[in-house]
Amino acid sequence: MATGWLRGRVKAVTSGDCLVIMGNVKSGPPPEKTLTLASLIAPKMARRDGRDEPFAWESREFLRKKCIGQEVVFKVDYAVPSIHREFGNVFMGDTNIALAIVQAGWARVRPQVGSSTDVSPYLEQLLKAEEAAKAEELGIWTKVPGAAEAAIRDLPPSGVGQDTGFDAHALLEQNKGLTLAAIVEQVRDGSTVRVMLLPSFHYVQVYLAGVQCPSVGRRPFVDSTAATAAADAAGNGVGALSLEEGSTEEAAAAAAGGAPSAAQRLAASAAAAEQKESGAEPFALEAKHFTEVRCLNREVRVVLEGVDGKFSNLVGTLHYPSGDSVVNLSLELVQNGLAKVVEWSANMLEASAKGALKSAELESKKQRLRMWTNFVPPQSNSIAFRDNFTGKVVEVVSGDCIVVADDAAAEGTPQAERRVNLSSIRAKKMGNPRRDEKPEPYAREAKEFLRSRLIGQPVAVQMEYTRKMPPMEAGGPEGRNMEFGSAFLLTGKTDTPAPAAPATTASGDAAPAVPAGGVNVAEMLVTRGLATVVRHRDFEERSSQYDALLAAEAKAVKQKKNIHSNKDAPATHINDLSLHGMANKARGFLPFLQRGKRMAAVVDYVLSGHRFKLIIPRESCAIAFALSGVRCPGKGEPFSEHAIAFMRRRIMQHEVEIEVETVDKTGTFIGSLWADRTNAGALLLQAGLAKLHPSFTPDRTAEGHLLISAETQAKNARIKVWEGYVEGQDAANAAASEASLLQAHGKQELVHVQVTEVLGGGLFYVGETTSGLLPRLEGAIKELQLSDAKTPAPGTFAPKKGEFVFAQFSADDSWARAMVVAAPADPTPARTSEYTVFYIDYGNQETLPFSRLRPLDQPSVAPSSFPRGKAEGLGLAQLCRLAHVKVPLLEEDFGQEAAEEVQGLTGGKTLLARVEERDASAGTKVKGQGSGVCWVVTLVDSETSTSVNAALLQAGLARLERRRGGVRNPALAAVLEGLKERQEMARQSRLHIWQYGDVDSDEEDDRGRRPGPPGGRK
Repeated sequence: MATGWLRGRVKAVTSGDCLVIMGNVKSGPPPEKTLTLASLIAPKMARRDGRDEPFAWESREFLRKKCIGQEVVFKVDYAVPSIHREFGNVFMGDTNIALAIVQAGWARVRPQVGSSTDVSPYLEQLLKAEEAAKAEELGIWTKVPGAAEAAIRDLPPSGVGQDTGFDAHALLEQNKGLTLAAIVEQVRDGSTVRVMLLPSFHYVQVYLAGVQCPSVGRRPFVDSTAATAAADAAGNGVGALSLEEGSTEEAAAAAAGGAPSAAQRLAASAAAAEQKESGAEPFALEAKHFTEVRCLNREVRVVLEGVDGKFSNLVGTLHYPSGDSVVNLSLELVQNGLAKVVEWSANMLEASAKGALKSAELESKKQRLRMWTNFVPPQSNSIAFRDNFTGKVVEVVSGDCIVVADDAAAEGTPQAERRVNLSSIRAKKMGNPRRDEKPEPYAREAKEFLRSRLIGQPVAVQMEYTRKMPPMEAGGPEGRNMEFGSAFLLTGKTDTPAPAAPATTASGDAAPAVPAGGVNVAEMLVTRGLATVVRHRDFEERSSQYDALLAAEAKAVKQKKNIHSNKDAPATHINDLSLHGMANKARGFLPFLQRGKRMAAVVDYVLSGHRFKLIIPRESCAIAFALSGVRCPGKGEPFSEHAIAFMRRRIMQHEVEIEVETVDKTGTFIGSLWADRTNAGALLLQAGLAKLHPSFTPDRTAEGHLLISAETQAKNARIKVWEGYVEGQDAANAAASEASLLQAHGKQELVHVQVTEVLGGGLFYVGETTSGLLPRLEGAIKELQLSDAKTPAPGTFAPKKGEFVFAQFSADDSWARAMVVAAPADPTPARTSEYTVFYIDYGNQETLPFSRLRPLDQPSVAPSSFPRGKAEGLGLAQLCRLAHVKVPLLEEDFGQEAAEEVQGLTGGKTLLARVEERDASAGTKVKGQGSGVCWVVTLVDSETSTSVNAALLQAGLARLERRRGGVRNPALAAVLEGLKERQEMARQSRLHIWQYGDVDSDEEDDRGRRPGPPGGRK
């Protein structure tokens, strides 16, 4: 086209012959131009205190539906400066918009008057189209009787800008909760719009519920009398004609200071619109433009939510179409950092809608989008972490806390149990009978609800955050860390529908998918009114299902369920006979319990392998109960903890049957217990975790013959407590028992090792020397000549986290096997991309560039095929910790000196490692340096016969671990006594950690085991 044509997009249509066109820019509000179509006269829309011309609404709607949001090209043909208006032509593709309007019969053509050049260059085509429309009686040219009168809208006062008498409350009451069709006529700011409600034509101002955009400020005042009456003549292209028809009196009146004409008011409005708003807040104009390009002159849906109490302004939610979907404008403004959530209007929304706005605002703050660019997050005591696992529910502690046995750990071991506090909900407290604290209303109901549905059932757990709790008392011990997560029931024991996972969590990470068929346990509680949802502060970590929890709570509140009702909680009284001092009362209950023979009970707690606390619903009492004739190892003895964990997995909080035989002097009832029709005593005996009492006879208890048979099986299999058992040889049995006890303390397993890496805190890596596997592996790798191989192209080799590779050690350029523990996010790394690798045969870890890595694709040296000897990791390096001593960490006082001392005592030497214990408290999986199974060892120098453990104590660089209970093993007691003497020497000499006297003299030693990662096994 000819020079002068511009490209833009139609932003608004103000009448049947006038458009607002905006330019295309990459950022920020674009320039705009208001253009009236040359040589057209469309019917005029009603202004304040006026009414429509016939077909004015239909004319405007024709142009709006045709052009709004469309890309066009346009050209200004002429301008009338007196009224600040420009006239021209607009094309949409090959379509002349002015011609299309005339052809449809929605505008008149102003013919050229005299020699005036202020006409459209397409005038001749317009005139022909007008004649054709007249002939066909289209649009305004219709000759249907009464059509012109019917085309004049019957506008309410608000439709022409008269606010007097408008009752916002009545409009809200009439349309509360309904979806109203509307057209946005004006955008005051990003969160305030004026809409024309259809079909009532109420012209109302609506504030978006729950959000507020930055203020655009106020426009400067423009004196409307500055315009002349001639502006009215030129307006809409009728000026010359009107003046010739004798409107000089009107012009004279305007010049004399009379009332401004319509053209003067139009000119004043246009002049004001061109001036920039004053005092606009940051991002205000961007927010306004954001709303304009999506909603202005568009057909939208409005839901009225309420009316503010001070100014009777309508508050509502606005939805606009976007392709095949409908978008909530408020939510999108918040998601783009162009609005903030305001409580006064957000409270008018449903809980789920308000929660969605809050979540979107939190995400915008985290990403520092637009108005949150300089946002500084407040401090929070919650820390996000991700750790997913599956298992079976072992215990329901309360209505918002469960214990799950991890499937990844060995069944029946204490390390397998993990406590999970349900994220973002709070149930009523259970109280504490020992402190005379009674359960709060609905606390028992919440706990029982979870117990009846979860105990023994498989769940998938997604750990989400930890929170450090304050100390119980001022100046008391430091508060503990509580770990929170979402649990999903994987069986069909609920009627609650499965929720959908959100796209992201509160910390901004991708939320894990909800397990197939999984039902959120927290949502089950909240839906039934047995727990409430925690109102988190900004930047506090929360459940990945937080929005679903809020929606469930809103539903429970509406239905007035349980804690949300005005009813008192059901009265429940349990006579607890297991408490101290209740022995006489327990003996009084014996006849009632014996008379019932087999009766139903619930295992409330496992006190030891053979002793439990039971609740008997029929008698409304709680009792202490012990298995008749069966005895498990006592506290501190081998397999004691295994027996407890074994029974917790099988009967903890399960519904069981019992048969009471008698009661002992302490008030503990004795008898038989069946879980799923299986004798619990027989289970223990068969697993080798218990023995029958020496005086036991089969006739003294129900199914006594089964107990004897189960014990015999364990004896024959020589498992657990029967390890080393020799039938008929009491002396040999005693010796075997002693050997078993010594082995429980690790006295029999000896390994010759060399220390390959010292980590600090008493941790280090060793390699076995007797097998010769390490020299053999080094030779095999050397033969591969990896240094001569070219660096793989980034597209062909992209190591991922957890992948095995060859890595070139930076200290001596030797190649070794390694595991990638951290990799760049870019899937196609460059030569300089950095990777953190863990050398699985030596225990050290470092960061290397991509150029020093090679693929480990040789089966002969792959970790899965190359022998590891006695090491329990991924390679030949075995993580170890010094037994019986507590060594300072590197970041603690004297931690560096202790590490250097260990290096000096072990460097270049072949040592004897006596394995006392295998510590899997932090998990068995190796994820990098310091993870995986740890040997707890005494490290002895073969030449001097002195242990590194004792040497550190004597140097004042370690102290003895505190032990709970006595030591029954004489050999171990002697070892500990010798270590204590070394520690006493250092204490008296005030060496290193003892330089200021006693260390942690009044504290429990809580570092007996390695601290696991957040959410790790307990």
